[in-house]
Amino acid sequence: MPKSKRFKKVSLTQTKKKGLETKQKLIEEIRSCVDNYARLFIFSVENMRNSKIKDVRNMWKHSRFFFGKNKVMAVALGKSSEAEYRDGLHDMSKRLLGNVGLLFTNDTEDEVLRWFEKYAEPEFARSGNKATISVTLDEGPLNQFPHNMEPQLRKLGLPTLLKKGVITLLAEHKVCKEGDTLTPEQTRMLKLLGHATVEFKFELKAMWTNNGVVKDLVSGKEIQPNRTTKVAAGGSEGEEEHNEEEEEEEDNEEEDDDDDEDSD
Repeated sequence: MPKSKRFKKVSLTQTKKKGLETKQKLIEEIRSCVDNYARLFIFSVENMRNSKIKDVRNMWKHSRFFFGKNKVMAVALGKSSEAEYRDGLHDMSKRLLGNVGLLFTNDTEDEVLRWFEKYAEPEFARSGNKATISVTLDEGPLNQFPHNMEPQLRKLGLPTLLKKGVITLLAEHKVCKEGDTLTPEQTRMLKLLGHATVEFKFELKAMWTNNGVVKDLVSGKEIQPNRTTKVAAGGSEGEEEHNEEEEEEEDNEEEDDDDDEDSD
């Protein structure tokens, strides 16, 4: 049967790429926050979970969090002392390495540090994490699991059998050993057993205040804004303007001399 000329394949997987407009919008929003907030913190997240991040955002509605490409965020802050949006921000852009984000807030340094030091939420480990505990299951019935989970437990490596509707472990089984790198099967088993062995938490790396001072929160070292360079640069611009004015005056004098010669 011949194909209809009206027949057309339509792909439903096409998505628009994030272009220049999206990047420009992120830059504008970050710079707007620089103007409206007193402090900027760079932070990293250990054991990232999107649901937990949403919870923290809700708890800090008076502040702004940004997660984006480091290169775009660095452009917003300024990659050099000449291009920085405000004094000291180029020192912050140098610290945008790895999986980090930005936090803009008007809270004091002590309030922010105290809150994030205390905040930590237990989470289930993922494949590749190190086991922080050793877990071993004894031989015998596993009453914590319903009978229909027996095939799933066998797939995870447990030697099980269904006896009178009860899942029974035929031999002692070591789920994981402390210090081992966890496999997907081990993490799944730990989750089924209810062992949350890792923590979702933040690590604050650096702080910028709107007076231009940058503080490394790991070493405690403060970096004062280098305003002398900008003053010198301003001075050179002033000299250029002054030179241009002198050249204009010389040109005017030459024109006056030419007019005098013509009148003679």
